[in-house]
Amino acid sequence: MYLPLLVSTVLALVAPWAGRRMPPRTGAWAMAGAAVVAAGTWVTQLAILAFTAVSRFPLVAARGRWSVGVLAAEDPVSREVAAVCAGVVLTVAVSVSVASWRRGRAMVGAWRECRRLATGGDLAVLDDPVPTAFAVPGRPGRVVVSSGMLRLLDAPERRALLAHERAHLRHRHHLFLLVLHLAAAVTPLLRPVERAGAFAVERWADEEAGAVVADRSLVARAVARAALAAGRARPGALSATAGPVPQRVRALLAPPVPRRRVEVAAFAVLMVVCCASLAVAARDTDRLFDAAGVHAHAAAAHLRALR
Repeated sequence: MYLPLLVSTVLALVAPWAGRRMPPRTGAWAMAGAAVVAAGTWVTQLAILAFTAVSRFPLVAARGRWSVGVLAAEDPVSREVAAVCAGVVLTVAVSVSVASWRRGRAMVGAWRECRRLATGGDLAVLDDPVPTAFAVPGRPGRVVVSSGMLRLLDAPERRALLAHERAHLRHRHHLFLLVLHLAAAVTPLLRPVERAGAFAVERWADEEAGAVVADRSLVARAVARAALAAGRARPGALSATAGPVPQRVRALLAPPVPRRRVEVAAFAVLMVVCCASLAVAARDTDRLFDAAGVHAHAAAAHLRALR
């Protein structure tokens, strides 16, 4: 019953380390997948544990037509533990709802603010001396850059910076960040995964920009200069100056991360084990309630026979 919680915890601890050893695109997908699997397993198993306590209430047991005595005798989960699990599930529901509302409001606010700007294609220039550049997802998505940023960078650096922001829009990186953020709202164990996943998303855009301009060192220079002078990024937007910029610059100046199929396969196996452990726990719980239901039917039949 507790194995899925253990395996999902291991997955949450391993994911940031494994993601950093993968190419950025692979790492972003791996950490988003790990966040979904770990958070989903954690919440589902807690709900299963909580339900074992709720099911023992006479009104619920009568509705489900199962034996309270069999459940109490065979269920390895105490009522106290199940009550704590129920409280945690309710807390998680509130936390995810609040996180969804805040992130959605920030994204909509950023899009509405930038919708009024004059655009040339997907590019909008903000008349602001403070250097800033960011991508705002939507229909259509827009890259917003200030006049101060355009004056700061030379032509090749501007091309690299815009390629980075357009990579965010093309690959819908805001969805990766949303998934990671909501998973971290489920359990604090996934906050390192959220940070590592956000870094992988920025690195992914860096490498895409490097491929577009055919010069990774140019992207490193553009990112570094923009980060040194940039103002604070708008909430709900994706900015080239986000994340730990020194680490991103070092990664761009170093050789690209090679593909490690063995590590990717091992990481995928761990996620499969996490899902399998949840399936086994759900099956065992279902068998417990089946046995309780059979016992209740047999007892009811016996009473009818006595009458």
